[in-house]
Amino acid sequence: MLQLTLQYIPYRKDVAFLAIKQTEVTKVKSYLPIFFIHVYSSIFVLLAGFTQFSKYIVSQHKKVHRFFGWIYFIVVLILAAPSGIFMGFYANGVWHTKLSFILLGCFWIAFTLKALFEIKNRNIKAHKNFMMRSFALALSAITLRSWKVILVLCFNTAPMDTYKIIAWLGWIPNLLIAEYLINRKK
Repeated sequence: MLQLTLQYIPYRKDVAFLAIKQTEVTKVKSYLPIFFIHVYSSIFVLLAGFTQFSKYIVSQHKKVHRFFGWIYFIVVLILAAPSGIFMGFYANGVWHTKLSFILLGCFWIAFTLKALFEIKNRNIKAHKNFMMRSFALALSAITLRSWKVILVLCFNTAPMDTYKIIAWLGWIPNLLIAEYLINRKK
């Protein structure tokens, strides 16, 4: 993900994903800054999120856990998820492709907010469960790209067909795995 993000540094609007989004880049003035907010902020979400599930950090370094937890909450709720929802309205493909990305962003906000409310109420178990759901959605950035490679290599799908499929495969299996892990413990 870091390597993908570095493609846009220095500020470039004609590389990688943006190369196929030139209509939005040129006609929707807010698209480019919101795209960069999404791309640059999401890397911090992933880095902060990976620290949150370490039993060692949670038990031995509570301040580190809280610090990175706050970074995760702030960046998801203010930058990454809202910008992802905005971009969802301009996703390639048909209405259900757009719907997938919009739902992803809405669920990401909802689960992250619920996790925040649960820790404020000192309900650690519920907090952890909602953080698992939230981070499962954050990981969609990685799984979406993994599914793209799998579909193209195994089934030789056309680019637009691949995009329509990975829009959903990028996050629904992640969420199902999180639910399995949560319910397995019960």
